[in-house]
Amino acid sequence: MFAGFGSQDHRGTPEAPGRVVTLIEKSYWEELTDHHDSAPEKVWGVAYRIIPEKVEEVKEYLDIREINGYTIHYTPFHPADGSASIKTLVYIGTPENEQFVGPQDPQQLAEHIFRSHGPSGPNKDYLLNLDQALNELSPKSGDHHIHDLAVRVRALEGTNGKLSS
Repeated sequence: MFAGFGSQDHRGTPEAPGRVVTLIEKSYWEELTDHHDSAPEKVWGVAYRIIPEKVEEVKEYLDIREINGYTIHYTPFHPADGSASIKTLVYIGTPENEQFVGPQDPQQLAEHIFRSHGPSGPNKDYLLNLDQALNELSPKSGDHHIHDLAVRVRALEGTNGKLSS
């Protein structure tokens, strides 16, 4: 789900949190009041193999970066080429977290993303890069909601950021 969480520390600030992609449990998704399709059976992504001597360092970094309302899960990752699944660590968001914002009107969300900026850069760059990356993973990996938001943000760029009233 995109924009399930505010980002005060990367793509926004405490005063104006950006929005980031957040994986949530399917059971939470089904409880949300949203106009989008039901939760997909498959979530596309990339798994990174960390060399053994760096595992602790990387895990410490991720635990700090993802501390804002995520729980750690170990889950199988199924490579697109059909090779054997790999046990992976995944951070899953929870709706109980104060940063959870839930579903929003797509145009208002696009305008919020267009305006937001944090220490890691503009929130719109995060969205546009995510849309591109998802489309490059596989012909089946694109996400309708993310693509719709990317189209809306690009339209805002074309109007020099004049937001709807």
